[in-house]
Amino acid sequence: QEENKQLTLKVEELERKLQTTSAQNIEFLQVIAKREEAIHQCQLRLEEKTRECSSLARQLEMAIEDAKRQVEQTRERAASREKAAQSKVLDLETQLSRTKTELNQLRRSKDDAERRYESRLQDLKDRLEQSESTNRSMQNYVQFLKSSYANVF
Repeated sequence: QEENKQLTLKVEELERKLQTTSAQNIEFLQVIAKREEAIHQCQLRLEEKTRECSSLARQLEMAIEDAKRQVEQTRERAASREKAAQSKVLDLETQLSRTKTELNQLRRSKDDAERRYESRLQDLKDRLEQSESTNRSMQNYVQFLKSSYANVF
């Protein structure tokens, strides 16, 4: 009876561990859902930056055309207008360059997040598999003990 009590206690302990593992799995699933939402938000920002980049490129083309027309209209204003246009072009190119850099950074960030997510997911799968294997081993051991005690008594 004492051994049965000990076995019962071990079984109860294993059930508590199983419940703890299940709770951890639920927490991991919540973390995964949050990471997926973060990835989605990054994708939305990436799309927004892409649209902004296209808009800046169109603005740049419009500014260049405007500068050319002004040069053709008058030679006197051409020099001052050309300097202003070149300054604006440089600013827009700088902005475009910055936006492209940000776009590349966002892409890298998104790729890094996806890699981390995949790695974490695989780690969680491996842990779950290991936990299930341990649970099966413990259940087999408990079953072995039960049959051994049944044979003894």
